[in-house]
Amino acid sequence: MSDIVSISGPGLGAQISAVGAELVRLQDGGGSDLLWSGDPAFWTSHAPLLFPIVGEAKGNRIRVAGAQYGIGRHGFARTSTFALISSDGAHCTWRLEASEVTRRQYPFEFRLDVTYRIEGAALHMTAEVTNRGDGRMPAAFGFHPALRWPLPYGKPRAAHEIVFEQDEPAPIRRPIDGLLSSARYPTPVRGRRLVLHDSLFEDGAIVFDRLASRSLVYGEALRVSFPRMPHLGIWTKPGAGFVCIEPWQGHASPEDFDGELADKPGMVAIMPGATESFAMSIALAA
Repeated sequence: MSDIVSISGPGLGAQISAVGAELVRLQDGGGSDLLWSGDPAFWTSHAPLLFPIVGEAKGNRIRVAGAQYGIGRHGFARTSTFALISSDGAHCTWRLEASEVTRRQYPFEFRLDVTYRIEGAALHMTAEVTNRGDGRMPAAFGFHPALRWPLPYGKPRAAHEIVFEQDEPAPIRRPIDGLLSSARYPTPVRGRRLVLHDSLFEDGAIVFDRLASRSLVYGEALRVSFPRMPHLGIWTKPGAGFVCIEPWQGHASPEDFDGELADKPGMVAIMPGATESFAMSIALAA
């Protein structure tokens, strides 16, 4: 099995690692890097996949049918080795299945297939979660790409902003010791525009759990689309050369929640034999 698979099209090239089925490089047609380098001085990841939870659970434990299972922030997919199922010049598909290791953290029979496909100047990412057990399976999924800030097109870091497809007046949430605050805070978005600056992230990520938009434009150069993902996180470490734009289905446990995983806000229930699909794309803006 290849440790790194490269795919490309007329407008983009990408590299995906078997570890975490993680996107580790994204370049435009001219060879300019669009994805964070993984500099360990700030953050070693590039674009981890979050499954079967997004964010943290209280005490790093989930409860299923009264039993407790230890599971770390964002789940185990990001550190698991995936099998390469298929690939060609412009696409690749990776698979992770339930094992003794995963069952100790998440007691469900799942299959997770992740496909990357380049079409023109767009990279499409699709995750399909299949329930191979005989009962309902609660699951969450999130994308976590770290895009360069600034992008390699000449604009200074201070001039970068995110423009949502719709106005975003709803209050935001913040992390409190890794969990989701019960408090709500005024949105930093003005109309559709979020001007990026380090002070936004001094208290951690910005969490949109009442998001109106399903696409946005970052730095006037990249369009990020996530048609069916209802939640969004935006995060960086102040001073770092990246901003993470993270479409999610699910989010960290609310700080006052300590119940069954199936009742955790943001989870979806996948019926036996059914498949739930999660998707996003990153494209060069026209």
